[in-house]
Amino acid sequence: MIESIVLTVTGMKCGGCESNVTGKLNAIDGVISVKAVFKDEAVSVEYDTEKTTLDTIKDTITGAGFLVK
Repeated sequence: MIESIVLTVTGMKCGGCESNVTGKLNAIDGVISVKAVFKDEAVSVEYDTEKTTLDTIKDTITGAGFLVK
């Protein structure tokens, strides 16, 4: 099943941070699309729940050095 979620992510300060988060999330099997906007502290993710989980997505963002609220 395809799910879409918008996460509040703090710590992104620039376009480089957006690219970092986007690249790491796009590397996850099952992630379909990602849009990170540092000004809004938001990361939108569309993913296949049969291939990945919300916890994996959150852990990946945290592992990149950002905080998911």
